[in-house]
Amino acid sequence: MKSAPIVLAGIVAALTAGCADSASSGALGPATASGDRDWPFEVEELDRFDEPWAMAFLPDGDLLVTERSGVLHLRDADSGERVEVAGVPTVADSGQAGLGDVLPAPSYDEDGTVYLSWAEEGDGGIGAVVGRARLVTEGEAPRLDGLEVVWRQTPRTSGDGHLSHRLAFSPDGEHLFVSSGDRQQGDPAQDTSNTLGTIVRLTLDGDPAPGNPLADRGGVTAEIWTWGHRNPLGLEHAPDGTLWSSEMGPEGGDELNLVEAGSNYGWPEVSDGSDYGGGEIPDHAEGDGFAAPVASWTPSISPGSLMIYGGDLFADWQGDAFLGALSGEALVRVDLEGTTAGESEVFDLGERVRAVEEAPDGAIWLLEDEGAGRLLRLTPANGG
Repeated sequence: MKSAPIVLAGIVAALTAGCADSASSGALGPATASGDRDWPFEVEELDRFDEPWAMAFLPDGDLLVTERSGVLHLRDADSGERVEVAGVPTVADSGQAGLGDVLPAPSYDEDGTVYLSWAEEGDGGIGAVVGRARLVTEGEAPRLDGLEVVWRQTPRTSGDGHLSHRLAFSPDGEHLFVSSGDRQQGDPAQDTSNTLGTIVRLTLDGDPAPGNPLADRGGVTAEIWTWGHRNPLGLEHAPDGTLWSSEMGPEGGDELNLVEAGSNYGWPEVSDGSDYGGGEIPDHAEGDGFAAPVASWTPSISPGSLMIYGGDLFADWQGDAFLGALSGEALVRVDLEGTTAGESEVFDLGERVRAVEEAPDGAIWLLEDEGAGRLLRLTPANGG
């Protein structure tokens, strides 16, 4: 049984302009999150990007950053210098489509393999793609060698919205999870003969993982782990191994979901939000047969990313969820206790937050969306 969701109504209206007057470079310093309460962290600007979408740390601390237009950057951990990585695939760059997520493979230390997601154009329109390649850093410039596609979203559709294509590896390194948006189509999210509006679970080669809940049906259906999703743009395992997803609702009803095999999350049959233009959608209700979110937001905060904190630097936040809010222009922390959500905390940054990651030393790094595009590092205030 899932606990009842926490509905955080009116949260965006309550945000304050905590760092509207912050400097454009260097340390931004502590600021207030709401009222006269100080932030428990200091914020330092490290870099700026044009159209950032995702970032991932390599084992040595170097940072990979994707830009939606199709650029992959490698940023040196010591010097802060960055270079473009060659060999990146051609992407369909329009609207929400483009180069998406990036993650080092579980085998990266042995073979340098990284996984990427992007939007590809072909028969039927645009679809999300996942590929892998070897990141070669020796020589004059880094490059991707041997890029191969391991998964394609089915089917391609017209339009360039709701691709989702976030990536997560299982804690044991045996499986790849991919979030697949509903492509603004709605109804396919309830049709398990396709992978729109789903989270899929694959082998590292991109095949349907053995033991998936619909494996006996074959085809792309065998890839599906969960369905009934709208636009899940965050996908992350907690330190205890549970899988979580953050998802954009329509007008309101943004969600934080506990992702459990074989669950149907209800879209577009139920939502805590409303259709654009005022059309009503039934709210999640006990006994409706759908998995309800553990937390939801109305008005929308537009969660574009998710990180579950596992470090020691912010010891009180271990196991908590951090969501980058786009329309909410904030970093949102949700206190997680096992599979339930407690109180939330909103840190108003005054800019759209596109990505959130934990650094090897436990610092929290943020990427703001295009327009600002700052790379920020959060460390405990006053060295504490």
